[in-house]
Amino acid sequence: RMESLPEAVLIRILASIPAVDLVLACRLVCCQWKNLVDGAALWILKCQQEGLTGAESQEDAENWQNFYFLSKKRKNLIKNPCGEEDLQHWGEVENGGDGWKIEELPGDFGKEFPSEEVHKYFVTSYEWCRKAQVIDLRAEGYWEELMDTTQPKVVVKDWYAGRSDAGCLYELCVRLLSENEDVLAEYKSETIAIPQDNDANWTEISHTFSNYGPGVRFVRFEHGGQDTLFWKGWYGVRVTNSSVTVEP
Repeated sequence: RMESLPEAVLIRILASIPAVDLVLACRLVCCQWKNLVDGAALWILKCQQEGLTGAESQEDAENWQNFYFLSKKRKNLIKNPCGEEDLQHWGEVENGGDGWKIEELPGDFGKEFPSEEVHKYFVTSYEWCRKAQVIDLRAEGYWEELMDTTQPKVVVKDWYAGRSDAGCLYELCVRLLSENEDVLAEYKSETIAIPQDNDANWTEISHTFSNYGPGVRFVRFEHGGQDTLFWKGWYGVRVTNSSVTVEP
């Protein structure tokens, strides 16, 4: 009988069951199973079995169940980050000058991107171009209790570069929003100026939100820029490979 098994053996059996079934079904079987599913040992084992432990995990992690689910769900929540779908999924678009354009890497007077998986970028014009995405965290599977109690890290990254023959400006602004879209936390970069005759290398900018308090339901990501020579066409800042991830 299952209840006569040593606890260590029962944990190994339960660890072979899909995580969703553990939470929705197995923990309802009896008090012993509930305690095991709610405990750390079972989820540490599942993390180890599925390669989710390593340098990024810590032995004193407060909630291994949340760590497991967050690690399994980790993905880029920004849609169309590299312009493969033109401007699809990007809203609140401001098309200053000749507006946004999508170009193939490396582009005129440009450099290849550090990752071979990125093939395109967005480029701005001679007046300010901005675009934004609003991420609905609940729609992406991050439930309210998780965001309010665990408050997982929200990691934001973006890449920008200039043409080597033109100067440009770049800005990034990311906000964590409540149900009513009140601003609960904000990161805003300085206005970054890239001079003419620059090396055209790609630069990563990043920010991690943590301990931001309860109530976060949306993430609003906005970036943009322009050239500083006011040349007609697309000589402004180039952006690509934007990302927003929710992490343990």
